Amino acid sequence: MLKKLTEEKLAEVLEAGIAEFAEKGPEGASVKVIAKNAGISVGVLYKYYENKEQFFHACLKKSLSVLESVLHEVTQGEEKLLVRAEKMIRSLQGYSRKNGNYIKMYNVITSVNSRKYASMYAAEIESMTAGVYTEFIERAIKDGDIRDDINPGLFAFFFDNLLTMLQFSYCCDYFNERAKVYCKEDFEDDEMVVSELLKFIESAFTFRQSEIIHRN
Repeated sequence: MLKKLTEEKLAEVLEAGIAEFAEKGPEGASVKVIAKNAGISVGVLYKYYENKEQFFHACLKKSLSVLESVLHEVTQGEEKLLVRAEKMIRSLQGYSRKNGNYIKMYNVITSVNSRKYASMYAAEIESMTAGVYTEFIERAIKDGDIRDDINPGLFAFFFDNLLTMLQFSYCCDYFNERAKVYCKEDFEDDEMVVSELLKFIESAFTFRQSEIIHRN
């Protein structure tokens, strides 16, 4: 009779899967390698998950649940937008350093080689952050904290692009090297990254169009 895996062991299996998917993508990942690294048999893994795609989905949901808890914690409260933005940036820096494989897995499935996963998972992956960031911006507009002549959905999209690239830059080799080209050693200074990104965000959210002067 199959011995039921504990919650702790199931968590280990998911982490082993995330590491393999992050390295090789959904198509190239080996279930045999995942099972071996988790200390179980392939048969046991398939007792819990019907196939590799279902297991990949479980790994994806695990990574999203961790990110959601991080964002939920820092977007609550009544602070000004830039205060909450600073908390968000700092939390994502910590999340990126602690959970690099989660971000690598996300990066892998955004590639052209994983095109089929775009239609399958894009809405599931992005709807959570889209909702969090759009509500975050709408609340700031309502409170008079930022300019009111913006489209909250588009600004949430642009804001998420900034934070996604920031996470990639901490975890994914190409993006990390790219950051070094632009920032040199400054990118290793988390405090400087926070400070400069907040300046960029503050300008985007606070300058009205009529206040922007284009000089010849």
